[in-house]
Amino acid sequence: MTRKVVVAGVGMVPFRKPGASETYDLMGAEAARLALADAGVAYGAIQQAYACFIYGDSTAGQRALYHVGMTRLPIINVNNNCSTGSTGLYLARQAIEAGALDVALVVGFEQMNPGALGTYFNDRPLPSDLFIKQCDRLGVPTDIPPALRIFGGAGMEHMKRFGTPLSSFAKIRAKASRHAANNPLAVFRKVVSAEDVLADQVMWPGVMTRLMACPPTCGAAAAVLCSEDYARRHGLDTRVWIAAQALTTDGPESLEGDDLRDVAGFGMAKDAARQVYETAGIGAEDVNVVELHDCFAHNELITYEALGLCPEGGAEKFIDDGDNTYGGRFVVNPSGGLLSKGHPIGATGLAQCTELVQQLRGAAGERQVEGARVALQHNVGIGGACVVTMYRN
Repeated sequence: MTRKVVVAGVGMVPFRKPGASETYDLMGAEAARLALADAGVAYGAIQQAYACFIYGDSTAGQRALYHVGMTRLPIINVNNNCSTGSTGLYLARQAIEAGALDVALVVGFEQMNPGALGTYFNDRPLPSDLFIKQCDRLGVPTDIPPALRIFGGAGMEHMKRFGTPLSSFAKIRAKASRHAANNPLAVFRKVVSAEDVLADQVMWPGVMTRLMACPPTCGAAAAVLCSEDYARRHGLDTRVWIAAQALTTDGPESLEGDDLRDVAGFGMAKDAARQVYETAGIGAEDVNVVELHDCFAHNELITYEALGLCPEGGAEKFIDDGDNTYGGRFVVNPSGGLLSKGHPIGATGLAQCTELVQQLRGAAGERQVEGARVALQHNVGIGGACVVTMYRN
């Protein structure tokens, strides 16, 4: 990296169930205003904006940001499946680091419908079809929704390879609820036990119950990024900066291998984490707090290993030892994660960023991870893309 990139401001609106939120443009505008106010930067100073969403028409970013101002700045609309928000962060960081910009705004928003994710372009090949065919080839049952097949299949693979019990996934979901109870912006704040999770509606016998899956959610979040020089010249907060970042896509193992974890992005995450640790010059052992993509409890479990938080096959012990929560080696998803905070897809990566910046500032309230100095973010989308980001204070 040639120029240090600072996260000068973050903002996020409370996440809501579908039908209970404002429209995407109002949510996006409010999140942008919150991030600008947090940074102490006027919208007129922003040199470029990245608007992140997947369920919306072209130039939805303009519709949202025109509420904030119409300054003729370039607005780039970003869609990279569930890693969309982090891809926007990646693009802004890259432009600032290269010297093309000094200050940028990244905003993510999503206005979702209830129920399982749907598709809107059924008259042409779907990117996910390749991954569903791999699930078919590797024997995943066909009578469940596609996302459950992909991520549940990854969990089933871990169970087969390492003897991981269903209760490990239930413990992850219970942990998420305990964390979310302290997050006023989370959509689900009710604490549930692992026994509650196991007793919930069965979605895939022996593999998944309903509480192990994240809900469709509406919401928005935003961040202001700038060069360290710009921040110092304008008296902005320089405490939190991006130490390393990587964006990866699938390798041949995702569609040609014999491991269902790779269909869900395990290989992408592992390689992105490797790049980040090499660039930053520090490893997983130095991380204090993590926000990772727990769209299903199963994905959180396999991601522990992909990020090097524990050895491959060691996730069950990692969970049982409490090394994924307060008092353990790492605090994973102090926000409540996607499972409890919610997953408005375009906003997810920016909500993760918001949580980690607050943690590194020591401003996370009851969720605060004591002594947090190094934070890791993981955001993955099938199809596929994975972004891993390391922040430092």
